[in-house]
Amino acid sequence: MVRLLGHTLLNKKKIYIALTSIYGIGIITSKKILANLNIDPNLKVTNIPETKFSDLRKYLENSNLKFEENLKRYIATNIRKLKEINSYRGKRHLKGLPVRGQRTRTNNRTSR
Repeated sequence: MVRLLGHTLLNKKKIYIALTSIYGIGIITSKKILANLNIDPNLKVTNIPETKFSDLRKYLENSNLKFEENLKRYIATNIRKLKEINSYRGKRHLKGLPVRGQRTRTNNRTSR
């Protein structure tokens, strides 16, 4: 098992799927990262040499992308700004209601 950004990547998964366990990395982003590093996305985690993992680790640490706590902090800051300026979306966040125009008469049991 290999650790990247505080996450353990499972050996039996393909590398592009294993990278999606990191918050902020989806399938498309993981394929772009692997293409930049010339790593085959269909390889299993166990079949990738340690040198490639060190390159991947350096790339993720030095990239401008936001992962994990940085991304969560960025999203929380944006929501806090919406609440402070008293916008419609901010009010919906405060009340715990759907924010993006969803129907509220039915089909929102979890947010009511």
